[in-house]
Formats: sequence, C-alpha cells, structure tokens
Amino acid sequence: MASIAPATPHGALMDAVYRRQKYIYDATRKYYLFGRDGLIAGLEAAPGMTVLEIGCGTGRNLDRIACTWPGARLHGLDISDEMLSVARNRLGTNCTLARGDATDFDAAALFGRATFDRVVISYALSMIPQWRETLTHAASLLAPGGSLHIVDFGDFGGLPSPLRLLMQGWLRRFHVSPREDLGELVSGIAAERNLALRTLRGRYGYFRRITLRR
Repeated sequence: MASIAPATPHGALMDAVYRRQKYIYDATRKYYLFGRDGLIAGLEAAPGMTVLEIGCGTGRNLDRIACTWPGARLHGLDISDEMLSVARNRLGTNCTLARGDATDFDAAALFGRATFDRVVISYALSMIPQWRETLTHAASLLAPGGSLHIVDFGDFGGLPSPLRLLMQGWLRRFHVSPREDLGELVSGIAAERNLALRTLRGRYGYFRRITLRR
C-alpha cells in the first residue's frame, strides 16, 4: 500500500509540470537521461536487501531494479502524486511508494524503516531546489555496509560551446539545473561521514555517476 504525505508548494509545481507529461515521460526521457542503466547494473542488491529511490517518478528505474536484482525489497519516494500514480500502476504491490519532500522526509514513518542498503537518486538533484539538503539527508539513510548511488547531468564540458549553451537553456525549460558543485559537496559528505567515494564522468561530461559507500 502506498503511503501519502501532505502536498508541498514544490510538489504542486511538479504535479503541474507532469500532469500531461507523465504519459510520455519514459518514452521521451530515454533519449537523454543516460547513465541510469549503468547505475542499476552496479547496485549489487542481493535478495532481501532494501532499495530506496528518492525521486522515483514513474517507477521506471524501480521496475528495472526489480528485473535486474530479483528479491530486493523496493521503496520509492516522490513529491509528485501525478508521477506516483503511474508508478503505482506499474509496480503494484512489488514496491512501497510514498509521497514526500526529499529534503527531510521521515523514512521510518513512511516506509517503516529508518535505513536502507541501497539509496538511489537518478536525475532528481538537478530538479530539487534544496538539493544539498536532499543529498545530506540521503547519506544519513544508509545502513551499515550501505551505498548511495547518484546519476545526474554533468557540466557538458566536452561539448562545443554553442551546443552546451543550447542544452543548458533547453533543460531550464523543464526546471532542470545541473549542479556544477555536486562533486565538491559529495567529497565533503564522504569525508564527514567516513564514506568511500567513487565518481564516473560520462562521455563529453554529459552525465556523472557517484557512489558513496559506508
């Protein structure tokens, strides 16, 4: 059964953005949200392990995680009930879904557990205004031996300048802002919490994958 928390102003904005887009979201995003499947392939989520995706959207990633890592216990959080409506239909009873603010949600209240073996954030930090708080909160949810897996837009540094500017302008239309200081923040979190840090820069700097492991 899905858990529902009160809506927020940012949640209302996301509902407005995705009210129509949700029907074509997965079909269109597969052409430019690169690096997601590589992240999923590297989760190493053994049967019985708990996986939480923050900003799970339509449930596309959780569905693929279920296929790639059968037996993992899946949880998903999103601020948009419009997107969660798609995820509920897609995942059924195979996943516990909840609506909540990624910056400060109470995992124990929403999911019945305070920590997770794997936490995933896929192309969500670039859409969350308080993304720094989100990342710090996500790191606090790791169980012993757990890991936080992030994929998001990079700096596009390998693209020609006109194409880079075009891409950045196009993303702004969808309320997306690549977090250029993401690397600096995760380095600080890794040092503060004694976490192992691993980063991967995608081709042309299009995306980056980050893993923080306890």
